[in-house]
Amino acid sequence: AAVRDLAVWLRPGDLLVVNDAEVLPARLRGARASGGAVEVLLSERRDDHGTWRCLARGARRVYAATRRDADFDPDPRIVGIRLDVTDPAQVRAAARRCSDTQLLINNAGVNHNQSLLHAPDLAAARAEMEANYFGPLMMCREFAPVLAAAGGGAIINLLSAAALVGMPWMGSLSASKAAALRMTEALRAELAGQRTRMLAALPGAVDTAMTAGVQGIAKLDPREVACAMLDALQAGQDRVLIGDEAQRLERRLQADRDGVLADFTRRLHRK
Repeated sequence: AAVRDLAVWLRPGDLLVVNDAEVLPARLRGARASGGAVEVLLSERRDDHGTWRCLARGARRVYAATRRDADFDPDPRIVGIRLDVTDPAQVRAAARRCSDTQLLINNAGVNHNQSLLHAPDLAAARAEMEANYFGPLMMCREFAPVLAAAGGGAIINLLSAAALVGMPWMGSLSASKAAALRMTEALRAELAGQRTRMLAALPGAVDTAMTAGVQGIAKLDPREVACAMLDALQAGQDRVLIGDEAQRLERRLQADRDGVLADFTRRLHRK
């Protein structure tokens, strides 16, 4: 079947686990990959595009993990498992179930679009930290031994350009993504001893259910994001800024970080 016929559309908030024999650079593939079966775990994909890209690159199996029951009949390579990345028991079960994983892609994400002072309470900030920081950290901790047994492999943490600087209109989201970026950098050093690669992917706004209510901004096609992060992994990068907005923000911060923060303050108080 054509790759487009292999797509599985999931509900917002669902999770995917993908297995791809061609995603990892040859030097990262262990003996287990020589048979063509490389497990790739995508947590919290909000659409099928990550699956589409991995299938296009030779996936032999797709584990589609959801917090609810779902039907994955369209292709026999797609196998469903249950997973909520904020549930320690389910994360441990996923690591046991996907015990030949060679690439873990953490894409869990929650954004309540709230400022730090005007949110009614800390519930949104806590939920963002649970899903955006503690969830991916639990996934990395549970899958690190799995990846070591597979010869090293790699982890992609799909974060956000909001990790680069505090954005006051969604301050708690920025804080959670910044924490995840620092976590990614620290884990890169810790995992180097077992030859596990760590890639931080930082896109701008992506056209998914999470940004459905956000108007007036350019949004990336999720397929572009999936392709860019897999290309960056193959190229041996440690960090990739995806899309013009993320790259422009990085350049502005390098040139005049204080000026960017002052501009954010003006924008916030114009609202």
